[in-house]
Amino acid sequence: MIRGSTALVAIVGSPIAQVKSPENFNTWFANNARDVAMLPIDLQATALGAFVDNLRGWRNLRGCVVTVPYKQALATQLDGLSERARALGSVNVIRREPDGRLLGDNVDGAGFLGAARLHGFVANGKRALVVGCGGVGSAIAYALGEAGIASITLVDPSAARVGALGEVLGNAFAPLEIATRYRSLEGFDLVVNASPVGMGDSGELPLPAELLETLNATTLVADVVTSPEITPLLQRARERGCPIQTGAQMAFAQLGHLGAFMGVTPLEI
Repeated sequence: MIRGSTALVAIVGSPIAQVKSPENFNTWFANNARDVAMLPIDLQATALGAFVDNLRGWRNLRGCVVTVPYKQALATQLDGLSERARALGSVNVIRREPDGRLLGDNVDGAGFLGAARLHGFVANGKRALVVGCGGVGSAIAYALGEAGIASITLVDPSAARVGALGEVLGNAFAPLEIATRYRSLEGFDLVVNASPVGMGDSGELPLPAELLETLNATTLVADVVTSPEITPLLQRARERGCPIQTGAQMAFAQLGHLGAFMGVTPLEI
């Protein structure tokens, strides 16, 4: 029940119908007797500037989760950014301060690592392959750098995206080994699909099927795609005996990071 006293958080993007955050957050708020509710906002791009102005004056709004396609655009319109959000040039969560200032962070990578830790994965000293160097892939790669990954190999159809992310990682993490070429998956402790390949009923794989035959059974294979939950990549990895991490697991692990930044949940929920 939303009352006049209810504190609000929002999630903004377009399209918005497919997002899981309203269901996840509102279930947690209800189960924990919190007078807070999340609203989904499907916003057209031409209204983005006015939306930011309204956020500053929206006094019972605690914050806003940001999803595609506005993570980069909103990062340029806020009053302050975390170090990682500034380095990545994107935000996925905004906190409204009592004075109306808007502060942004990007916890995509933190959520990913939270889920990976539940599978026993510790990044320090390990080797990772990240497929997809867009917004979520960049955030995951940055979080892996923060966690002490020894080597990261970047794959993306766009050489420009690979180069840009490589530069960001190189500037932030001097000891990190950054590569763009590989012959097999045998040497990786973590393989991540951070691209949309495999979404829906496409049946597509983000890596060639013959390459997946080189996976070690100890390699954690993760996918950010949430539908289907078991993507073609994860199915192949499971057949190889690998531990797998679903997009839904990442989304749920991210919940506490998003909520804690907005001040409406503890970090661990």
